[in-house]
Amino acid sequence: MEKFFKLKENNTSVRTEIIAGLTTFMTMAYIIFVNPLILSATGMDRGALVTATILAAALTTILMGLLTNYPFALASGMGLNAYFAFVVAPQHGWEVALGAVFISGIVFLLLALFGIIEQIDKAVPTSLKRAVAAGIGLFIALIGLKNAGIIIPSEATLVQLGSLTDSGPALAVIGLVITALLMALKLKGAILLGIIITTIIGMFTGVTSVPTGIGDFIGSPASLAPIVFKMDIGGALRLGYVIFALLFVDLFDTMGTLLGTGARAGFLDKDGTLPKVKNAMIADAIGTMGGALMGTSTVTTYVESTAGISEGGRTGLTSIVTGVLFLLALFFAPLALMIPGQATAPALVIVGVLMVGAITHIDFDDFTEAFPAFMTIAVMPFTFSIAHGIAAGFITYPLVKIAAGRAKEVHWFIYILAVASVAHFLL
Repeated sequence: MEKFFKLKENNTSVRTEIIAGLTTFMTMAYIIFVNPLILSATGMDRGALVTATILAAALTTILMGLLTNYPFALASGMGLNAYFAFVVAPQHGWEVALGAVFISGIVFLLLALFGIIEQIDKAVPTSLKRAVAAGIGLFIALIGLKNAGIIIPSEATLVQLGSLTDSGPALAVIGLVITALLMALKLKGAILLGIIITTIIGMFTGVTSVPTGIGDFIGSPASLAPIVFKMDIGGALRLGYVIFALLFVDLFDTMGTLLGTGARAGFLDKDGTLPKVKNAMIADAIGTMGGALMGTSTVTTYVESTAGISEGGRTGLTSIVTGVLFLLALFFAPLALMIPGQATAPALVIVGVLMVGAITHIDFDDFTEAFPAFMTIAVMPFTFSIAHGIAAGFITYPLVKIAAGRAKEVHWFIYILAVASVAHFLL
């Protein structure tokens, strides 16, 4: 393991990587039941969806670790699964929707293989990359607060404070305080410990479901037969706009997540680019194609990877651990599902705090750098979309540079991305 993962070179250890992998898995475990719940609205078999979701996450995450030696984890993307279930499938059928996902994965793979994605990475200015990291920090903190019930919808003000006396939000607040104290004490595995302690406390407050028998711990995986290899590629070829939308969101969600989490882990080089980004994108593309074959929506790199990175994960061993835990979840899904959202929500908020720190590396004295960065950061949480935030940055960056007479500072590829981003919003 030392020779393959280069643990000492990355200033880590097997123990640290295992803790990091565990932490990433626990913050992502919700996808095991959330994704099937969303996709089953299309009429797809829910049991088969559980199996497909787990297998896609496990195999792609392990592949990521082997191809890149980065601690990134992947699973069916939130937002993309909703687009699949509530927009594409109702109009064209879930088989055609799966075909569109598969084709978008092929295009993604070609872009990665021909090095186009690497050019995109080199073209993006460092200020926008730092803004992406900060924006993702706010975004995942918002997700954590929303999942906990601390923030709830409001017709008058869009969002408002939830009832902190209710058992769910109260548990999340307790968990947030506990995790924050553990972080302040610089205790190793603070985020993981916070999740475990909060889950245990939840057993006494009625939030965490308490197992009553062996059936609540272990069971046989459901068959993939109802959904595996059911995609309709021929029908999907007629849906160019759907394929473009899936590709665009996956590309920029993935790129944003890789840059943001890469910045948090210290992987970016002096030019602000991510080494081996090509391999990371290839793993992501293969995951999307493989997921479609098995019967699930677009697989993408998860921002929750930063939870494991924050625990010291620095190599692909973290990803391997996370992937293996997903495989074990095939048989222990009830145990994995026992962790309530209120227990993982504090971890997302804490990680958000750590990621927002990237904003200190942005030159806010230069308005041509500050405005695009601010738009990137603000649009992500306000629109609940990483892709929207990145697109806003790509559009505003060349505009303010041109207005300031500094068009030469803009890489030619940014203009192409700006046009694509405008198309993204219009579509």
